[in-house]
Amino acid sequence: MSADVRYTPYHPRWYRRRVSVWWWLQSRSYTGFVLRELTSVFVAFFAVLLLWQIRALGHGPEAYARVLARLRSPLFVTLNALALAFVLFHSITWFNLAPKAMVVRLKGKRVPDLLVAGANYAAWVVLSAAVAAILLRG
Repeated sequence: MSADVRYTPYHPRWYRRRVSVWWWLQSRSYTGFVLRELTSVFVAFFAVLLLWQIRALGHGPEAYARVLARLRSPLFVTLNALALAFVLFHSITWFNLAPKAMVVRLKGKRVPDLLVAGANYAAWVVLSAAVAAILLRG
């Protein structure tokens, strides 16, 4: 195929409808999809924050105390609350999407979507409780 396509009156250009930048606001499912993708930024924020804390731990108790003091500032408290809300949205929408993305079969029959999503939520609750028990035990 030639790289320099020339259009003639007998070979008109194809019609391509202009799409708005805000196309994803026209449908609830599209909006949910785009928001779920955007919330990945907050997941990355938590990962970077965790790596920052681990690095401070490696540099000693004074460095870690400085990081904790900075994390207690109103800016970081607000950012963490906002990030937590978006990460929860990300997790919930992903768990609801999991049965469609991963088809589980048992003895040749498809496992109902509710069971797949329920197993994800159950694992989330159990792991969260285990982490909370470890952290609260001291």
